[in-house]
Amino acid sequence: MNNSWSHFWSEAVPLMRATSILRLVAALILGACIGAERQWRQRAAGLRTNTLVCFGAAAFVDLGLTIAPGTTQVVAYVVSGVGFLGAGAIMKDGGSVRGLNTAATLWCSAAVGACAGAGQTLDAIFVTALLVLINLVLRPLSRAIDQRSLAALDTHKLYRLRLFSDTEHQLDAEYEVTRAVAARSLALRNIRAEQVEDTDHSVVQAILESATRDTALMNTLVEHLRAFPWTQSVEWTETDTEAE
Repeated sequence: MNNSWSHFWSEAVPLMRATSILRLVAALILGACIGAERQWRQRAAGLRTNTLVCFGAAAFVDLGLTIAPGTTQVVAYVVSGVGFLGAGAIMKDGGSVRGLNTAATLWCSAAVGACAGAGQTLDAIFVTALLVLINLVLRPLSRAIDQRSLAALDTHKLYRLRLFSDTEHQLDAEYEVTRAVAARSLALRNIRAEQVEDTDHSVVQAILESATRDTALMNTLVEHLRAFPWTQSVEWTETDTEAE
């Protein structure tokens, strides 16, 4: 009986060790694949960090299965431990938070390692491929969405227009400004005309709103108003308020 038991262990232990080694090597390679992409983008958690997280998770899971086959408690411990590690990668920078993607990548690296350590090599490879694909493909897509959303939220712009003319044609200047604005994709928010103190000149000041943020539109408006013989000068500036 003792001889048969010893014979069993003499054959089983090397096989178990070989299986563990293959799992750990697979975790190391897959973690390096994830980390290489992070290193290329110069992230805080790069090649070594992701490789160590993936390899460590695999080692813990493999150890847990070796000591107590059939239990999954060690996986929960790995998830908790990597959660604390990921929290260290998250930093608050003013009103924004940085490092969330790095922390999430570390968390997924641990998942890859856990799969490899549990002997689920195909699952580990599949998760690795998807993780690298997410970081490569969704990054430019998220930037494109951000740019479009910010543009949609901040399309309207206010401009201040000043037209100087002689006082005799003040009403003409005010009328032509109103008419020229109405003929273009601009909204007239405010307009007033007044005489410049101690001179025979007047100034028409208008606040215009553009829904396209097209400065060329303002330039064409100014060129149109400059064509009138009573126009002395026309200028426009961007503004954030309707106050004169």
